[in-house]
Amino acid sequence: MTRLGHLARQLGDRRVAVIGDVMLDHFVVGRAERLSPEAPVPVVRFDREDFRLGGAANVANNLVALGGRASLVGLVGDDEGAAELGRQIEAAGLDRGGLVGDRTRPTTRKTRVVTERNQQVVRIDREDDSDVSGAALPDLTARAESAVDAADAVILSDYRKGVVTPPVIAAVIARAAKRRVPVLVDPKVPDADRYRGAALVTPNHHEAELMTGRRIRAAGDARDAARTIADRTGGSVIITWGEHGIWVLDRSASTPVEAALPAVAREVADVTGAGDTVIAVIALALAAGIPLFDAARLANLAAGLVVARFGPASVTGEELAAAADALKLEV
Repeated sequence: MTRLGHLARQLGDRRVAVIGDVMLDHFVVGRAERLSPEAPVPVVRFDREDFRLGGAANVANNLVALGGRASLVGLVGDDEGAAELGRQIEAAGLDRGGLVGDRTRPTTRKTRVVTERNQQVVRIDREDDSDVSGAALPDLTARAESAVDAADAVILSDYRKGVVTPPVIAAVIARAAKRRVPVLVDPKVPDADRYRGAALVTPNHHEAELMTGRRIRAAGDARDAARTIADRTGGSVIITWGEHGIWVLDRSASTPVEAALPAVAREVADVTGAGDTVIAVIALALAAGIPLFDAARLANLAAGLVVARFGPASVTGEELAAAADALKLEV
């Protein structure tokens, strides 16, 4: 057993509150054999449809797959999408009690028409990305604070669909600070200052570019962007960078650590949801007392596993530990 494999086996049995934009991922799968005579688009002959958890719900699903426990708080409409999302949540072993219903907006659903070879033809989004308001806001905030009270770590999963708003962020960070539990943010909004007080922010490199107005083309660019974001949020930063791996700025250590972690070479089938896996692994690791840099190394390895799978995917704790052992990642 390697040291990193040993750390991977410590991720289970920690509770993480996931507060954010829950989504239903809907896949319509068929065969594309010809072009339509009506327009230059393929005709897809329907074969089957699949539903999967997306957004914050996929983060929670990743936590459970890794052996952790998740409290999910989010917003849904009063529609069939909400009903199907609830069924998928229960099938994943999650509690749907943290979902707040809002009849004025639809449940966020992304419908992807794909071929049997996993080639996406089109995506249809049903959503209302306006900020949560009205009676739903105090209900959502109360459920978020309750989830924080029982958590070892907190994730704000911001897909810019209206849940992770300044009032919700402020309430969550204040509540977590009282309990001294870390708040991790997967951001979508370019205003980094709104996440001030979070222990860790994990933008991908496109989001980091928007946050800083800086193009990231080399390791030095990632370093400078991470420093800018850290100055604005007051915490640590991990920038996920596709085939380049991730950049880590750990300000939680007695001496700040800055380093690039190269991607684990694997066949890439779909990058959808890889960021959800990264933040789930890191949250469980921090909840278990694992240092952030080691947590980042585990997350980088986990991301390499999930991108080899189609659609939002997850990795189990045993798969992660076995992968660490197989690669002999000792240090």
